[in-house]
Amino acid sequence: MATLTTKHMGVTLKNPLILGACNLSNNLDKLKEAEEAGVSAMVYRSLFEEQIQLEDNEMSNQLEAYDDRNAEMINLFPKIEHGGPKEHLHNLQKVVEALSIPVFGSLNAVYKESWVEYAKLLEETGVAGLELNFFSVPRDFDKSGHDVIMQQIENLKAVKAAVKIPVSVKLSPFYTNVLKTIKDMDAAGADAFILFNRLFEPDIDVEAEKHVSPWNLSTHSDHRLSLRYIGLTHGNIGASVAANNGIYEGIDMVKMILAGASAIQAVSTFYHNGVGHAAEMLKELEDWMNRKGYDNLEAFRGTLSSNAINDPFVYKRAHYIDMLLKSEEHFTPFI
Repeated sequence: MATLTTKHMGVTLKNPLILGACNLSNNLDKLKEAEEAGVSAMVYRSLFEEQIQLEDNEMSNQLEAYDDRNAEMINLFPKIEHGGPKEHLHNLQKVVEALSIPVFGSLNAVYKESWVEYAKLLEETGVAGLELNFFSVPRDFDKSGHDVIMQQIENLKAVKAAVKIPVSVKLSPFYTNVLKTIKDMDAAGADAFILFNRLFEPDIDVEAEKHVSPWNLSTHSDHRLSLRYIGLTHGNIGASVAANNGIYEGIDMVKMILAGASAIQAVSTFYHNGVGHAAEMLKELEDWMNRKGYDNLEAFRGTLSSNAINDPFVYKRAHYIDMLLKSEEHFTPFI
């Protein structure tokens, strides 16, 4: 029987399937069901500093709405203040205590001091590791991409110096050279990378003429971008790399491990198929390994990475022109 044990950010896991950060972590019963179905770890939903700041401002506005109406009302709520991250930390600690599998915290802060402060608070909950949710939505026409990356690297270094637990970095693909960014963050001490972040994309309802927030789940083909960069990074950095986006079935996990992934984070498939689908994914992975004669993941991890194959263009070219030139061989023309 095949052994599925792996390591992610230095933490030993019974298999490579991780429940990624999402709102399923709000439901402890669902998390226990996922654990019983076989997921080896889970990432608790991200602590967002911007959300805390927004809620704090909203509460302040509500409490101060009538300050100027009556002088006696100025001290009506003298001790009331926003709870900050306390509720998030309390709920996270309950999850850590309730599950027997490793639980990872996730953080997205704004300021360097906040990254450090919240990282320490998350560590105190007993999480097995910390995931830094790095992304930057361009809003400043004068700030260079280099400045953004250097700030993220400084935040990573500061968090690594402040906590004792392993620290991973979850990145978006929207860097001019994501490989250079990964290499520099690897040198800065990242224990693992998660490729890639799934970012919110706004939409517009043209009939109502207003912005809407679409349900932004991944599709089956979304894993190909992660596969490309996992294949390129394997063997070229010291940190482990986990795949994210579009991992729906066990065979998708096989692809990622062949490219070099140490673990796989899945979310959308559990919304579509239920968290019990984890058992089917793991069975498909194990069945494939048994059919191929692989006793463990290391026997085939990275065997189809960029460093392990003879064709240098598999990962480094889009092949779009090649497909056009050979279109008659692969496609039936319209009549």
